[in-house]
Amino acid sequence: MDRSPPAFFNQGPSAHARMAFFAALAVALLVVDARLGALAALRQGVGTLLYPLQRSLLVPRDALSMGREYLAGIDRLRTENTELRRLETVNARALLQAEQLAAENQQLRELVGARERLAIRSVIAEVLYDTRDPYTRRLVLDKGLQQGLLAGQPVIDASGVVGQVTRVLPLSAEITLLTDRGATLPVELQRTGQRAIAFGGAPDGLLDLRFMAASSDIRAGDTLVTSGLDGVYPPGLPVGQVARVEAPGTSGLFGRVLVTPAAAIDSQRLMLVLLVDRSALPPPPTETPAQGRQRKSRTEPR
Repeated sequence: MDRSPPAFFNQGPSAHARMAFFAALAVALLVVDARLGALAALRQGVGTLLYPLQRSLLVPRDALSMGREYLAGIDRLRTENTELRRLETVNARALLQAEQLAAENQQLRELVGARERLAIRSVIAEVLYDTRDPYTRRLVLDKGLQQGLLAGQPVIDASGVVGQVTRVLPLSAEITLLTDRGATLPVELQRTGQRAIAFGGAPDGLLDLRFMAASSDIRAGDTLVTSGLDGVYPPGLPVGQVARVEAPGTSGLFGRVLVTPAAAIDSQRLMLVLLVDRSALPPPPTETPAQGRQRKSRTEPR
């Protein structure tokens, strides 16, 4: 069966002839362009005309690539931000710990210096917590009977007297601070040697020297030390400085003297407990019978 097209459609050269012609033309153009470079300007013109079309066709690809990079950048920034926050937290914690260790190291140096100045055995103790009673000023230390602590032993820091051990357990001890309302301490005015009793419980964490005669030679800024008359505190330990001297009341007999404690009672974490042997302390001065008769004669009404 003949499948060739009708003679009406057979116009011009055949397909094979056209393919051979265009192949020869292409080879000729390649040879001419390679040897003479005659088509370089044509290529540049065509490329210039087709460049906007090429850029338009590349817009979806570039937009997709930029979107992918943007999302990847956001994810990377979030990861880096999280890591930076973690590092900031770690560094802040390390800095705070370093500052705390430096402060404790300074306190230890000061306590060691205070221990070297005193010829009394002592133990360095750390404050565990405050007692729950809101009406007392007491602390609990991490040393107890196993470290040689006994009730009645003085507690100091590098600046002065802090308080006294009032209760002892095998591994801990409770101390009553100098500013507790039930605390009393025999003191001595360093400048004049006048003796007095310091009471705790005054406002603003101060001490109160009660029953001081209006004629007493006491000035603001005078230093008070322990007198040692109670047989508990060794003599000469710093207690505080006179903050102000108030005039006597309507009775006109006694004035009020307020004292600022020398020790940093509310801010220290490390304390020095003096392992005082009461038998080694000098006994309180006792008066002779003659002195007693003289004092009695002075107090008897005439």
